[in-house]
Amino acid sequence: MNPICTLLRAGAFVLLVALTGAADAAPERTFERDSYAQIRASHAGRALVVHLWGMTCGPCLVELPQWGALLRKRPDLPLVLIQVDPSAPAARAKRLAAAGLSRAENWSSASEFDEFLRASIDPLWPGDMPRTLLISPSGEVKTIRGAARLAEVEQWLDGVGR
Repeated sequence: MNPICTLLRAGAFVLLVALTGAADAAPERTFERDSYAQIRASHAGRALVVHLWGMTCGPCLVELPQWGALLRKRPDLPLVLIQVDPSAPAARAKRLAAAGLSRAENWSSASEFDEFLRASIDPLWPGDMPRTLLISPSGEVKTIRGAARLAEVEQWLDGVGR
């Protein structure tokens, strides 16, 4: 086959893969004061995992690919990501895509994640990151401070599903 045709086909394949990945990406939403209540209401009666992370949080960035692996392992994972520090949308999208999290429900703060936004999630939350909330179908919340052990998250999911 002609080398130019081979290159064109390879380029078309890469473009198709890129476009397909972009089409699978969930739309990013802006997190505001009432957003957590909206998230809870839209997932009411079902188990839900809410993971709070930041682009300037080293442990968060290390942990993101692990969440992506869990989402690949469990495509029905009820996962909501909330990014809490202001950053460029393209940088967030690139980071989430690299971690395999483009199709997760993603929210981001358009401004500084202040005490009012934190209080809308948990009035006692001082802002430590990362933070994961495991919300049972009955609405009970279990909080994981710091990096989550995803085997525990899976055990919790399996337990609340029974």
